[in-house]
Amino acid sequence: QVQLVESGGGLVQAGGSLRLSCAVSGRTFSSYAMGWFRQAPGKEREFVAHISSTGGRINYADSVKGRFTISRDNAKNTGFLQMHSLKPTDPAVYYCAATPLRRAIPAATATLYDYWGPGTQVTVSS
Repeated sequence: QVQLVESGGGLVQAGGSLRLSCAVSGRTFSSYAMGWFRQAPGKEREFVAHISSTGGRINYADSVKGRFTISRDNAKNTGFLQMHSLKPTDPAVYYCAATPLRRAIPAATATLYDYWGPGTQVTVSS
């Protein structure tokens, strides 16, 4: 069983930065593709970013391109989402997810991800 736990969320001013982490345990993290999704109150869960098992393939939602960076450290079984230039449209609960596929295609399809963390809250003040 794969377990994921996010950390790093919090309150930040608009224009600020946060770095989310996703600690993964239970299986060989290096063989799993990973994604980040977010869900704001009253809205559907939406795709944010995806990284393949080796890190060689990365995808972003248009809304975060150029501001967010997804990465992973397979030696430490940890994934990351670096967020810069945070906007009032970014607040949400952010979830990391993992799939035994080495690369999720299409990356934004939430049903491809078998394992999910409980989420971490990101709040942006204006």
